[in-house]
Amino acid sequence: MEAASPIINKTSSYYNLLISITRDFLISSSGAQVKVEELEGRTIGLYFSANWFSQCQTFTPILADIYNQLKEKGSNFEIVFVSSDEDQISFDNFYKTMPWLAIPFSDLQSKKSLTQKFQIEGIPSLVIVDEFGEPIQTEGVELIYRYGVQAFPFTSVRIAELELEEKANQASQTIEKLLSTHARDYVISKNEQVPVAHLVGKTVGLYFSASWCPPCVKFTPRLASVYNSLRDKKLDFEIVFISLDRDEEGYLSCCESMPWLALPYGDEMVKVLLRYFNVQAIPSLIIIGPDGKTVTKEGRNLINLHLDMAFPFTEAQLLSIQEKIDEEAKSYPKAISHSGHKHELSLVSASSGGGPFICCECDEQGSGWAYQCIECGYEIHLQCAQQVNEDEQVKEEGNTANSYCACNGK
Repeated sequence: MEAASPIINKTSSYYNLLISITRDFLISSSGAQVKVEELEGRTIGLYFSANWFSQCQTFTPILADIYNQLKEKGSNFEIVFVSSDEDQISFDNFYKTMPWLAIPFSDLQSKKSLTQKFQIEGIPSLVIVDEFGEPIQTEGVELIYRYGVQAFPFTSVRIAELELEEKANQASQTIEKLLSTHARDYVISKNEQVPVAHLVGKTVGLYFSASWCPPCVKFTPRLASVYNSLRDKKLDFEIVFISLDRDEEGYLSCCESMPWLALPYGDEMVKVLLRYFNVQAIPSLIIIGPDGKTVTKEGRNLINLHLDMAFPFTEAQLLSIQEKIDEEAKSYPKAISHSGHKHELSLVSASSGGGPFICCECDEQGSGWAYQCIECGYEIHLQCAQQVNEDEQVKEEGNTANSYCACNGK
């Protein structure tokens, strides 16, 4: 006698989510078809992603690691890739890096329906649905970054437990707990070992970076300049490089350009710190105060905005800087002409149309005071406008001097 087949409720929400009029299966990375009904009773993660977006490229291997760990534990969990790739070849190449199931790339209607149903406005996005197809969590990417494998089964009760643990860890946080392990109580300075205990009582920047990351390559020299300036002033500031390099060669290349300390390559604390501080993009600079507590996770932006004036990155210091900027802004012209833009730029503040922005001159973040084009939104830092004007003035003076040089016979 043949074994009875399991009874599948083909009207259940999870089933209807993942099928179409012409398809009752998903595909695996090997190309095999997997019946949707085989997912009965599982918690499902709908992974909206695409190969052309760098944040998806960064998050996918992290998610794959968590997925494989859950599979090894026998957890009743599956992921379904919902692609936003531009063509079949791109889909195929990206999907090769994934160990889970996928909706076929050709099924554009299913992708559109799922995107609309869960109001997906950006990628990567991971929506967790229960066995009935009801959403449990819509911020799965953040939960994976913050808690890793511990987030499963992603219920509100589990997340509440993790948040309580997180608060307890933050309350007892010290620089030694952040950087030390049972097997290692030091960080690296070139070829020397520096005890983590030597960092106690200092302001410390945890610098997450990598050689393959263009924004990191751009930011590191600026950070090094600020670091050297603060060290020349004998201020108690140190930085520890936390590498996300894909090989030791990249790690060593980064270390050569950095005058500060580092965790060893491939250290177990790297993943722990990434989750603990919820680092989702690099470069990232987390500032730890002399008491071992987190001062700010916005160290990169503060360095870009204020350079060494940002030290020690406290709210009191930032308030003092803002008061100074507000006072200096009174002497700036209300409008300027800028060589990088055809329209007149107007002086704006946070209360008059300004706010967080990406400077069109230096490509770094800005906030508050800026010169802005009212017509099209072009916006630059005050200091960038000042620097450009100074450069233009020097150029004009040089041209004037050249016009009266002896070789012209004038």
